[in-house]
Amino acid sequence: MCIRDRTDMRKESEAFFDFVLKSDRPAEELISARYSFLNERLAKFYGIPGVSGSEHRLVDLHEHPQRGGILGQGTFLVVTSNPTRTSPVKRGLFVLDNILGTPAPPAPPDVPELEEVAHDHKKPLTMRQMMEVHREKPICASCHQRMDPIGLGLENFNAIGQFRSKEAGLPIDSAGTLITGEKFNDIAGLKKVLANERRDDFYRCLSEKILTYAIGRGPEYFDAVTIDLLVDRLKSGKGTLKELVMAITESTPFQKRRGG
Repeated sequence: MCIRDRTDMRKESEAFFDFVLKSDRPAEELISARYSFLNERLAKFYGIPGVSGSEHRLVDLHEHPQRGGILGQGTFLVVTSNPTRTSPVKRGLFVLDNILGTPAPPAPPDVPELEEVAHDHKKPLTMRQMMEVHREKPICASCHQRMDPIGLGLENFNAIGQFRSKEAGLPIDSAGTLITGEKFNDIAGLKKVLANERRDDFYRCLSEKILTYAIGRGPEYFDAVTIDLLVDRLKSGKGTLKELVMAITESTPFQKRRGG
């Protein structure tokens, strides 16, 4: 992957967020959108035909349900990978922290690397198989039960965000069950669960994140009432990203924030 690819990915994410905000689109389309903004170079990198030209433009992705939304964008997929392989842990942690608002605790010390797990086996292992062996350690199991289904649900994307169907010559199994019980068969199903069944969690997390950005500090206990009001406004209105931003500008923490 070269500098141009990274620049194209950044422009995709920026144009995507700008469109969801200014076009008054539902906030959950940040996860579930069936469109994105691609140019010819990035579309070829993703394996999506029919896009020409150097300028990013709105592209319908209904025939490519694995793409669309931030979880199908290279910016997310690359930054949550290791240099030479994918990282279901990093991807799962990102979703827990930035979409569901339920971050996992830090890993305990002296946890062995996945490469050490693979080294002890004679035949190549898929990422799912390595994670299963890793999860056999009791000290690792509780957190990985939350992270792994999400991260492995994204395993069809390699470390640089290209889609694949096999790993080590074996089919990739991206099905899973969240710790809260929701099941999915692939990345499209995972996005549907996050945007629908877990929508209230997403609304709360998004409200906290954008409020933090707007007021320049993390939320405190006394901000709980404001966050509840923001979530209620999303649920009672159209649930748009623009509506949330407007509600934050009208909130007490924003109106009464201290100057620099």
